[in-house]
Amino acid sequence: MWAILSRRTLRSLLMASLMVCSSLVAGCTGALDFTVDPSAKLTAYPLLIQEGETVTFDARESDPIEGLIAEFRWDFGDGQTSETMTGFTSHRYTTFGIFTAVLTVVNGQGGEDRASTTINVNGAPTINLTYPDSIRSGDSVFLDASKSADPEGDNLMSEWDLNLGEDSDGDGDMRNDIDATESTVLLPTNRSGTIQGSLTATDSADASVKQLFTLEITSRRYEVTWKTIEVEYAWDEYLDQGEQWEGNITPGADGRVSAFLATLELQQDVLAPQDNFTLSIFIVDDGYEKSAQTGEGNFTSNESASATLSNDNINSAGEDGVYDSDSEEALLQYLLESSGNRSGQGTWVWTVFAQQADPEPLFEGAPDPDPGNDWTLTVTVTLLIPKLTEIAYE
Repeated sequence: MWAILSRRTLRSLLMASLMVCSSLVAGCTGALDFTVDPSAKLTAYPLLIQEGETVTFDARESDPIEGLIAEFRWDFGDGQTSETMTGFTSHRYTTFGIFTAVLTVVNGQGGEDRASTTINVNGAPTINLTYPDSIRSGDSVFLDASKSADPEGDNLMSEWDLNLGEDSDGDGDMRNDIDATESTVLLPTNRSGTIQGSLTATDSADASVKQLFTLEITSRRYEVTWKTIEVEYAWDEYLDQGEQWEGNITPGADGRVSAFLATLELQQDVLAPQDNFTLSIFIVDDGYEKSAQTGEGNFTSNESASATLSNDNINSAGEDGVYDSDSEEALLQYLLESSGNRSGQGTWVWTVFAQQADPEPLFEGAPDPDPGNDWTLTVTVTLLIPKLTEIAYE
């Protein structure tokens, strides 16, 4: 009986020992099976960029702790990812916003560690520029960029170069002028042609965008009709024998000179013979000179002595028609001062000279019965005046 019990006891002890040993072996195996995680370190620069710029990421200071780093996994926060064997990379952010970039470092044992940083991408402004499609010379063009916007809602600074063909600041560079800084500009024009300019909009983070613009400026169109008018000038004076009077007019400033008629008339003497005066004209710019002496009047018909000067073909007649010009003033100047039709411009000098006053004294020392005379000068100038009416293009 003791023998049977001893066997049973021995078997139980053996089974218990096996169970204890099995537990110990399992515990020893678990203690030996462990993984060491690496240490991830991440730097990025710059952390504030403009839309479309690139950020450099550096994780080369990461520590595998055990073994080697097997992989660098990059999540740039904008939906783009990358995997590299080295801890150095770069990424271009094409949209604005705030992005969290996450680095995962994996060592050779499969351990992982993460590090992250925040990237602030400033959005570029958007220019909304409007101006008229049809511009005539002399118009003031309203350039409106007031609806330009910044993605972050910043106020924008505007810098206008209103003519890329002019160096308004005199520094030798025609493309860096700042002619205006408001969001709207009223740009006057004075001639037809093409004007190219630029607008630069900048936000508070120095993000800027530049837009070129082109203004096509056309001339104005006028219908021209000519009318004829007469302008009269008159003087009356008294001159003693040997004296001279001079007077000036400028009729060419009012139109194209066509003709003139000048008449000098002396007061009729009581006693014959009548006085002898000389009438002269000198048009300075033309070098035109002409003179005439008073002739004997008819006492019987009560006619006084007079002299006449005239010219009926100074300039050609104006042609009616349709003309293009940058302005009414420029067209008038062209019509009135066109080649071959400039005669009569400038100053006209009229001269009346009391050459002889008759009769003379009968003997020396006696009173002069006719020392001089009253006279009247009338000058009538015929002008061709262009009438301009602006019309629309067909």
